[in-house]
Amino acid sequence: MPASPSHSVSAPILAHDWREYELLDAGDGMKLERWGEYVLARPDPQVIWPRSGEWRQWDAWYHRSDKGGGRWEYRKKLPTSWTIKYGGLTFKISPTGFKHTGLFPEQAVNWDWCSGLIRQAKSKAKDRELSVLNLFGYTGAATVAAAAAGASVCHVDAAKGMVEWCGENARLSGLGKSSIRYIVDDCMGFVRREIRRGRKYDGLIMDPPSYGHGASGEVWKMESHLWPLLEECQKLLSDEPIFFLVNAYTTGLSPTALGNVMTQLLGSTGGKLATGEVGLPITRGGLTLPCGIYGRWWW
Repeated sequence: MPASPSHSVSAPILAHDWREYELLDAGDGMKLERWGEYVLARPDPQVIWPRSGEWRQWDAWYHRSDKGGGRWEYRKKLPTSWTIKYGGLTFKISPTGFKHTGLFPEQAVNWDWCSGLIRQAKSKAKDRELSVLNLFGYTGAATVAAAAAGASVCHVDAAKGMVEWCGENARLSGLGKSSIRYIVDDCMGFVRREIRRGRKYDGLIMDPPSYGHGASGEVWKMESHLWPLLEECQKLLSDEPIFFLVNAYTTGLSPTALGNVMTQLLGSTGGKLATGEVGLPITRGGLTLPCGIYGRWWW
């Protein structure tokens, strides 16, 4: 039986290769970001230090409401959406009513990691067809990155609008229709049906929410549903898997805890495991904004 891998918890890995996105400053519960030519101010619960000075240059500011949700305040008229690039990828940006923009720029480090493993596997066996499953795929940045690297990707999310947004990002990035399969479904239900179909995947990506609902109203809770989902996903791994990536933004879930879960799940398969934080460099002041945790297993 292969030995369990050594487990390392490293310093945050930073998405520092952006050209069209920049985290300009952060303080007093807010972050100031440049998305292409527009500057947005948005709340972030990790920003618990004070602001160093007044922010004078911003185009839109998101104000939280005491009753939940919030609203955007605009200094000038912004387009409904615009695009930014990361390497050869293009993504649609659109400020939503729940403060998000459709992209998590810190995840660029994981797009690069997955893409590198896909390209490496393709270089070793040029005729090998690689398949990747992206669960809770949101607007599909990881999906697009994996497809651009040469994999066939199945993108699953319970929200139809997010799946359609993924399709827009794929088209903007010049990807053909044949490289991505788009599924609007509850992730657990879809995984179980894929198991019954005998489907296998060489790479698995998931970004499960702390709490949510499936396409038919199914309730998802990270603390009670993550382990059963991972157990089922393990059955979808091919005989020669490449990677298994889990991202999480759940408050209180540590990289060590996630590493324990993945070791329990995959410890007999060999390979390597690393867990830690992802983050964004803050231009003013040289600080780092922590942006969730990751668990990476690769073979």
